[in-house]
Amino acid sequence: MRFVSVAIIVATSSNVEAFRSVPTFSRPASSLSVATDPDKLLFETTRKQVQDYYGQTLQTSDDLATNACCTAGAPPTYIQECLNRINPTTLKKYYGCGLCLPSYDLEGCSVLDLGCGAGRDVYIASQLVGKEGRVVGVDMTPEQLETAKDYQDYHSEKFGFANTEFHQGYLESLDDIDALEKESFDVIISNCVINLCTDKPAVLKACYDLLKPGGELYFSDVYANRRVPETLQKNPLLWGECLSGALYWNDFQNMAKQAGFNDPRLVEDAPITVESKKVQNMIDSEGHSSIKFFSATYRLFKMPELEPACEDFGQAVIYKGTLPRAESGWLLDKHHYFEAGRIHPVCGNTWFMLKNRNLADHFDFVGDFSRHYGIFEGCGSSLPYDLQPASTGKGTSIESNSSGNGGGCC
Repeated sequence: MRFVSVAIIVATSSNVEAFRSVPTFSRPASSLSVATDPDKLLFETTRKQVQDYYGQTLQTSDDLATNACCTAGAPPTYIQECLNRINPTTLKKYYGCGLCLPSYDLEGCSVLDLGCGAGRDVYIASQLVGKEGRVVGVDMTPEQLETAKDYQDYHSEKFGFANTEFHQGYLESLDDIDALEKESFDVIISNCVINLCTDKPAVLKACYDLLKPGGELYFSDVYANRRVPETLQKNPLLWGECLSGALYWNDFQNMAKQAGFNDPRLVEDAPITVESKKVQNMIDSEGHSSIKFFSATYRLFKMPELEPACEDFGQAVIYKGTLPRAESGWLLDKHHYFEAGRIHPVCGNTWFMLKNRNLADHFDFVGDFSRHYGIFEGCGSSLPYDLQPASTGKGTSIESNSSGNGGGCC
């Protein structure tokens, strides 16, 4: 279904208009141009194995051996209503590890879904962006795309409009898809796919280029508490189950910043359990029983004004309670839940994120950037994920979380 596939959903992006020059982005010269290079052969072999796994081995989500590619918890009511209008065959072909849709008004947005598979998230986004929006899905796997396209007419009739399109392609080579124009998407979403890509920096850089200024990459994926050893990376089953390609969380943070996303924000996370004894034995037999995997949702804003660390300028915001379906409070990320009517101290980066055009009208802003007070208390660099499932779905406002579990403000 996914891997190096790309899906574009024109409805789940945060509108990003102003594009600034991308910071110099360098990575080791690729050796994939030489057909006989061992790295090239491994790359192609891995891609083919994942393509076969999602196109032929897996027939429904029940065939998965772990919960890495399964969404935990019930979706909110408005998403469930969207799901109720999606064809059952499309739903059965869904493999994902989170709900990848920003919780603000997406009406009229352009959304790009990377690794759309059979199109479930594309058809959810289609309903949210509406008649004036656009949702594009891209995937590597022909079998998955065939399912997505087979039900386009069904969903157009069900929704009362047609605003979706699907393209076959690889996430590492988004430039090869003519339908994807730079700075044309408000939101890019992806659901447990980027971990399947062998050139993750290229994917993140392409996302930055495709977003409008102020837009965001909002995606769920699989991460690890340490770097996945090469012996596990070469296991085709673990690749297909989204484990072998999992990024070490701190490598991801640095990689995102190199691509231009200066302040990655963790929205939610949950530990991954390996339900299959066969899979767990593979990991244990290699001597890596201490490696832990997590599903996590991040939002990465294309805002060059964001700083690498959270700086304190004495600012605060007050949420008005006016975002749809969020009258009592609204969650920006795991450490920023804004209760309506309450004054919340924020760092400069959070201030900029909330000043974005999709959100600014829903907040009152206190202070400016005229005086700097140092680093914002609570910004940390330890493991940002919870080792146990969270007891609540809400994040916490930053002033009450400075001694929380790593990650701090970000």
